[in-house]
Amino acid sequence: MKHRNDLPRAVVCHEDIGIVMEDGTRLSARIWLPEDAEARPVPAILEHLPYRKRDGTIARDSLTMPYYAGHGYAAIRVDMRGNGDSEGLMEDEYTQQELDDACAVIAWARAQPWCTGKVGMQGISWGGFNSLQVAALQPEGLEAIITICSTVDRFADDIHVKGGCQLGAHIAWATQMLAYSSRPPDPEIAGDNRWRDLWLDRLDTQPFLFETWIKHQRRDEYWRHGSVCEDYGAIRAAVLSIGGWHDGYRNTIAHLVENLSAQGTPVKGIVGPWNHKYPHIAAPEPRIGFLQEALRWWDHWLKGAETGVEDDPAMRLWLMDSVRPKAKLDRRPGRWIAEAAWPSPGIARTVMHMGSEGMSPEPGRADVRVASPADCGGCGGVFFPAHYGAELPTDQRDDDARSACFDGVTLTEPQDIVGAPRVALTLVSDRPQAQLCVRLCDVFPDGTSALITMGVLNLTHREGAQSPQPMIPGEVTRVAFDLDQIAYRVPAGHRIRVAVSTAYWPFIWPAPDAATLQIHTGEIALPVRSPASRDEWRFEEPAGAAAWDAESLRRARYSRVRETDLTSGNVVMKVGIDGGEARDRAHGLITSTRSEERWTIHPDDPNSARSEIAWVTQMGRDAWQVRTACDTVLSADAAHWRWKARLRCWEDGALVFETAWDGSADRDEV
Repeated sequence: MKHRNDLPRAVVCHEDIGIVMEDGTRLSARIWLPEDAEARPVPAILEHLPYRKRDGTIARDSLTMPYYAGHGYAAIRVDMRGNGDSEGLMEDEYTQQELDDACAVIAWARAQPWCTGKVGMQGISWGGFNSLQVAALQPEGLEAIITICSTVDRFADDIHVKGGCQLGAHIAWATQMLAYSSRPPDPEIAGDNRWRDLWLDRLDTQPFLFETWIKHQRRDEYWRHGSVCEDYGAIRAAVLSIGGWHDGYRNTIAHLVENLSAQGTPVKGIVGPWNHKYPHIAAPEPRIGFLQEALRWWDHWLKGAETGVEDDPAMRLWLMDSVRPKAKLDRRPGRWIAEAAWPSPGIARTVMHMGSEGMSPEPGRADVRVASPADCGGCGGVFFPAHYGAELPTDQRDDDARSACFDGVTLTEPQDIVGAPRVALTLVSDRPQAQLCVRLCDVFPDGTSALITMGVLNLTHREGAQSPQPMIPGEVTRVAFDLDQIAYRVPAGHRIRVAVSTAYWPFIWPAPDAATLQIHTGEIALPVRSPASRDEWRFEEPAGAAAWDAESLRRARYSRVRETDLTSGNVVMKVGIDGGEARDRAHGLITSTRSEERWTIHPDDPNSARSEIAWVTQMGRDAWQVRTACDTVLSADAAHWRWKARLRCWEDGALVFETAWDGSADRDEV
């Protein structure tokens, strides 16, 4: 990355600006401004997060926010209420209070003497979600947003549920948020006499969010709130949507471009080969000059400049080349393709039928039985790759052996798959509850199997997620659903495989019974584009402001190990994430995080599934030291979820707070 110190306008950073909400709650904002902004007012760009501006997102903020300010913007980074250095309490994610606070911050910014009155909002993940949700509220002055790795449907495409199946990431995320939100304000900001009272008040009312989420196993009003797909027409601000093929939120970009275009809202999409990161710091490479691209967006919609963004293609996609699967890839070869409209008239559906001899253009009968062991899925990678570690899918052959597989013929020409494949099956289940996982794989001449894309379906959700219906054992049922969006080239000499399993652990939690499915017929409609011969678009190389000035005291590490206990027969996935330890050279704060996950299951017993997760955070400066530890356990029998969680906090080595949760809930057709 090229670090720019020669920005067009000199920048000043205000470390703590208080923005007081209507109920008196003070939110803490870090604001970067051109030095002469009061004489030459600028538009504002807001990022509204619970992730702690002073230490949690400081590395990426250092690259981004001064860059924006140096190009004539007020860059505002707010700690949401109940997090970081802000007062108040956070009850849940994406609450109406959160969105109202963001609207109040926008109104506050517009009233400042340094602001022109025009505002943009951006963010990745949580910030990408609430950028869309706030845009749907149409606050005055919000003209444009950039939403990265986000969702339009909180039930269908968030970290909780996928295809009606409970994601393993659901409990992992609840544990992580407990660790994040239980940390104290920085005494240097909150004040020596206030920080501790704010912290203890925060801890006294700290929720374990999993208890809220697991009560909503259907797509009810809880999930409809904040799901902008309920009314795309409510979004009037211009939307730039960005994502990555190795991220769990890759479907949003196509949904937004298709549906907002139909409403007449300006919208563009970009998808690279990336994990859950901003595209100028993401992996695998190639990265892009995201900040230059963002300035083109902001300059047009917030300043009225003619930057050409209105004429950009509707979708710019990294068409990935076939590579041998590895859990960690530094670079993903391919090329940029561009589509003027989405859905694209240049992408046609090629239907392949699943039969007893594999896949064929001609209809046939499969008559295949599949009953996967409960540990099938160990090659799938993680839903939420965000740590630059060994998180990606590996060679699929081990999972293929536990699945019903349908192979196509060896390709004589490359095939570019661009879009969301759709699968349809007629099948019979011997249990009222069952799961489907369908994987589309690229099979090499030597048998190596690389994951192209996948999808899962809780069969009780086959007619919809609002009113699940049990399967009727022995009854022939037709189901159809989309796999995840993708842009992938299968080269000549390779074959395409469809692999169908009844388990995908620990990506999704197992169904309560080990079901057997009899697949009578099946087909997959592949979105095929004429092979691209060259790059159809080019981005600038990554650039940013000066990197975060920090001393590394312990480098970050990531490990993921899958092993079998030969005595018990249990299969265990162990994940260790050490976020490292660093000291900010400007304000001296030392911070670190560590987490460990253990996912256990016996291949013959889906109700043996168990997750154990522990997080430790530390922060301190000189004699002041704080540590938090939280750990959770989730298990389930055929009828109930059962969980335990514990939170402990220490100040200067003394335990100052401890609480625990011990609960259960009925399994609701899942």
